[in-house]
Amino acid sequence: MISIEFLITSLIVVLIPGTGVLFTISTALVQGRKASVYAALGCTLGIVPHLIATVFGLAAIMHTSAVAFSMLKYAGALYLFYLAVMTWRDNSMFAVDENSVKIDALPLVMKAFLLNILNPKLTIFFLAFLPQFVPHDSVQPIVQMLFLSGVFMAMTLIVFIFYGFLAHLFRKAVIESPRIQARLKKSFSAVFAGLSVQLALSNR
Repeated sequence: MISIEFLITSLIVVLIPGTGVLFTISTALVQGRKASVYAALGCTLGIVPHLIATVFGLAAIMHTSAVAFSMLKYAGALYLFYLAVMTWRDNSMFAVDENSVKIDALPLVMKAFLLNILNPKLTIFFLAFLPQFVPHDSVQPIVQMLFLSGVFMAMTLIVFIFYGFLAHLFRKAVIESPRIQARLKKSFSAVFAGLSVQLALSNR
């Protein structure tokens, strides 16, 4: 059984711009609408390990182990910094003809997947979030949590695709302005670098 409270809370959480949303939007602007769908899919798949860890209690280990949390945190920070550097150095961004650009689906999905899987805060978040919506008298709490996880993932995918399609609407204006292209490329790079520093310096 899904409560209205769960749906509303999940929607608010998914709508809040984070690294996944930023990556999907930047992908839509750079490579077009089709690529943004792959980015959204990768970001959604990236939360699966966190949800599984939560459902089966592994998140408790992450919550209590400072070493495990720090290792994943710094790995995530380094990956965000890598994205910042690659974005800054990429001179092939904003191709004019979307249909002429070959989109490698698997690398794009994997890049988005790693972006979310290397964020240890997602595991801690789901540990605090999901159990609130499982009834105390539930006969099969694990099944209930898996079901809620599936609903959350579906909402994530839909909202991220929406963000990507919305960004695609502005793509033509971006493409036609080299100055806007340069500014956006540097802005995305700076934001990824900033998120990298923020993650590295963050506490649980």
